[in-house]
Amino acid sequence: MNTPHESGLGRATAYPTRYDPALLFPIARAQGRAGIGLDGTRLPFAGHDRWHAYELAWLDARGKPAVDVATFLVPADSPNLVESKSLKLYLNSFNAARFDSAEAVRARIGQDLSQAAGAPVEVAFGLPAVATDDDAESIDALDVAIDSHGPPDASLLQADPLKPAEETLRSDLLKSNCPVTGQPDWASVRIGYRGPRIDRAGLLRYLVSFRDHAGFHEQCVEQVFCDLLARCRPQTLWVEARYTRRGGLDINPWRATPGLAPPPAARDPRQ
Repeated sequence: MNTPHESGLGRATAYPTRYDPALLFPIARAQGRAGIGLDGTRLPFAGHDRWHAYELAWLDARGKPAVDVATFLVPADSPNLVESKSLKLYLNSFNAARFDSAEAVRARIGQDLSQAAGAPVEVAFGLPAVATDDDAESIDALDVAIDSHGPPDASLLQADPLKPAEETLRSDLLKSNCPVTGQPDWASVRIGYRGPRIDRAGLLRYLVSFRDHAGFHEQCVEQVFCDLLARCRPQTLWVEARYTRRGGLDINPWRATPGLAPPPAARDPRQ
């Protein structure tokens, strides 16, 4: 079973000089899910991880460089996630590789990512637009004292069953740390639900309690979803985090009650 600490991740790495799909480093999602009580066979959510790649280049058949940006959609029920530094190195390995067409590049990336993830991965050139309007209500201006910055504390979450609500809340204060390098990961998180009204002060304190937590983007979002589901018992729930860019990539995990349609793809101004 792959674990990040057994790899070259987080260490000095030679810049790839040739196309090499072996650079992709899959990590079993089951490792992170076991830590939040999921057995991996009966997931309480559906969803995807939407990656934005800002640094993609290759050579055409005559050696002329070509550049583009791309969006990758990895299903949440794939057996593996792909570690982000390995994806960066993999994309860099295209820089000196020749392809007959952009479509050949897109197809090759789709094939390689699907094999690493263990499920079909959608690949498209282009990026979603930056969102200029957001109907989510920010909770960041709440006047609260916060004395817990880790580990994540689900006991901070409360909901009032006598006050039903249907709303979308947002916080730009989510921060966690990469479990491989220790570097900070910053995100805006949106939470949409229908059910008992969630206490906003408790929700903000809970999100801030991830501040010193080491976890992959995908795992953090799944923990938020599962904690909200268990503690607040909404009828429907979705959680999306839009992480800021690192190494020419940003990751946007979305998890939701099965059957809910994903929100329109968009990027935050910070991305």
